[in-house]
Amino acid sequence: MTNKSSRDVAALSSYDVHLTPEVVASIRAVLPQVGEDVVAAIIAEVPPYQDALSGHMGETIRTAVGVALGGFLSLASGASLPADVSAATPPALQGAYDLGRGEARSGRTMEALLAAYRIGARVAWRELAGKAVEGGMAPAMLVEFSALVFAWIDEISEASAAGHADERATTGRVRRQLRERLARKLLAETTPEELDDAAVRAEWTPPSTLTAVLVPNSQVGTILAKVNQGTLEHDDLRDLDDHTLLLVPDAHGRRRRALMKALEGRRSVAGPAKPWREARVSYERARRAQSAGLGSDTEQHLVELVLSADTDAREDLRAQVLAPLADLRPATAEKLTETLRSWLLHQGRRDEVAADLFIHPQTVRYRMGQLRDVYGDRLDDPAMLLALTVALG
Repeated sequence: MTNKSSRDVAALSSYDVHLTPEVVASIRAVLPQVGEDVVAAIIAEVPPYQDALSGHMGETIRTAVGVALGGFLSLASGASLPADVSAATPPALQGAYDLGRGEARSGRTMEALLAAYRIGARVAWRELAGKAVEGGMAPAMLVEFSALVFAWIDEISEASAAGHADERATTGRVRRQLRERLARKLLAETTPEELDDAAVRAEWTPPSTLTAVLVPNSQVGTILAKVNQGTLEHDDLRDLDDHTLLLVPDAHGRRRRALMKALEGRRSVAGPAKPWREARVSYERARRAQSAGLGSDTEQHLVELVLSADTDAREDLRAQVLAPLADLRPATAEKLTETLRSWLLHQGRRDEVAADLFIHPQTVRYRMGQLRDVYGDRLDDPAMLLALTVALG
């Protein structure tokens, strides 16, 4: 235990309690029964312990109770000099600390453990005080004896609280590390079996979908407070610079609206919701949208994302479909390309093309005549129209 514990235990020796050998012997004889009575009272009065005091954990708790009572008797008997008190009681304090860690691992709260201590103190005081009086303790000394009993309970319950908190912190840290590892596996070429195993190890219940969200590091805490508690976090991706990746569970359908509201004004980018084992697809799309400088919702920019998926191929396609204009003067080719794009997007409606380009409808008619002279019947070929639309989109 820590130096603080040693100082606190030494302070307990200041209580003016002097048990005679007869009183010590009387109390020592009933310690096993007192321990059993304490355990029985805890089972009866603290619901989380009703089914807990059997098997290995039950034996551990009974041992801890016995050690705690023995430590108290060692302290109260005055058998050790005050300077040696801290050396006489560490087993009891260490046992209480270990008990706290074990209770955290078992999933029981600190509130339940403290309730058990309160009940244990009440039972122990009643029985120990009775035996002390039977052994000849003067009634006037009962006040000091009572104070020492409850001070000792406070001390060992504090040790248990420290153990419980340390275990929770350790468990939380380990769980975070395992979940970060799961996030890394989701972005890598990992088999479904490996992903399932990683999820089990991380104590993470797989959702239907995961949505990748790229969040500025400064905004991570704010956004985590607004999304599913099962969100996975990964802040060690080289290509993210000052951003963190969050993988948000089940933010699909109508729930996406709530996610996008949480991201408003936070320079974040959300990919699509994908089956959880395919989270990498959502991440890669969010990265492309971020690189292209698109808005926060990739679902609103699917056309741009499709057209920019392979920029080299798109440039080659553009050069191919515009080849018939290559022999024209650059200024003429540029105007005809602009007109052709608008004509495709407005499905040949001349007035809409004219309004789009701020030119007269007769100018549209004239330019389209030029284009038909160059392309011929290919402007009626569905395959050519598709290629032109994609290339000029």
